[in-house]
Amino acid sequence: MSKIEQLVVLGATGSIGLSTLDVVSRNTDRFAVFALTAGQNAEKMAELCITHQPKFAVMADENAANKLKSLLANTACTTDVLAGVTAMSELSAHVDVDTVMSAIVGAAGLLPTLSAVEAGKKVLLANKESLVMSGQLFIDKVKQHGATLLPIDSEHNAIFQCMPAKLQASAGLLSDNGVSKILLTGSGGPFLTRDLKSLSSVTVAEAVAHPNWSMGQKISVDSATMMNKGLEFIEAKWLFNCHASDIEVVIHPQSIIHSMVQYQDGSVLAQMGNPDMRTPIAHALAFPERVDAGVKPLDFSQIADFTFTKPDYARYPNLKLAIDACEMGQGATTTVNAANEIAVAAFLNGQIGFTDIYRINSQTLNATEDVNVHTLEEILACDEAARIKASEFIKRGLN
Repeated sequence: MSKIEQLVVLGATGSIGLSTLDVVSRNTDRFAVFALTAGQNAEKMAELCITHQPKFAVMADENAANKLKSLLANTACTTDVLAGVTAMSELSAHVDVDTVMSAIVGAAGLLPTLSAVEAGKKVLLANKESLVMSGQLFIDKVKQHGATLLPIDSEHNAIFQCMPAKLQASAGLLSDNGVSKILLTGSGGPFLTRDLKSLSSVTVAEAVAHPNWSMGQKISVDSATMMNKGLEFIEAKWLFNCHASDIEVVIHPQSIIHSMVQYQDGSVLAQMGNPDMRTPIAHALAFPERVDAGVKPLDFSQIADFTFTKPDYARYPNLKLAIDACEMGQGATTTVNAANEIAVAAFLNGQIGFTDIYRINSQTLNATEDVNVHTLEEILACDEAARIKASEFIKRGLN
């Protein structure tokens, strides 16, 4: 019998974390939970600890950790409760751990994910910001430490599945392996056909109501602005060792085709499935084998049509901004990601309007002088500077 893989789930209480634990619960002969981490949701974490009995649970800070301890105090759960990013990073690199699911939303996921990479773990990457913030550094560390990097975003996982085996095994050049283009699909979000003039009046409730996927608020807003697709564009550049010119974004509202790879002989391979994140999670967990994900297969008799269009940058200026940043350099993508986190939080808090998200992002990028950053210290400094600038632009707009 093969060894049971020990798993750390970074961001366990989010949608990706919960889907991961659902897949694990269906395959307990193959996977076991070593540690879970979360931000502030101690109530949900307590439920997960009681159900999955991890050796460790880590909350973002001492207050949340103390709350979790009290919730577990009178239960049979023996999980050790810790706090802080250092503990998350140490557990991601723990000698007993085989696999780390990186599903913390935003820049907060970077350090624990890098820790897993530096320990040579199998890293399942759902935290796209890690690559957006630190692309070359991140990929260099994967190679240097012999880590295995498998994409979890449905689009990147689809691209990976459609790649030739040689490219799945190593980061060769697309053109040397018969690939001519990556076709990155996106649904267009909830405002694909909405009158452009009315976008400034979009409410938070409207922005987080994705037509196909069940996601957290931040990612749902990013999908509505298509900044999410812009971040995925940047991530694809690094994951698949290609240039911005090798990637094309295609609007596909049905979210059935998750992405495609175009070959030099005219073939196009597409990966299809119901819009359920358990499919890419199960694929990466068991790769190169397949396991039960709990997802129903497509019923083609029930699919009315597939439609495809080019993205309209007047509707989705954040997508164009991210693509432009991708061509500018590392500092630009780090800046756009940081500014967007600040701007989306401000929108969710009612401080700015929906179309102001692009204004804040573009103003912050335009105010950035140095896009030539390389070290982790430079990247983190660039990230912090962008957050300060974005916050200042928001305050100016409120005064």
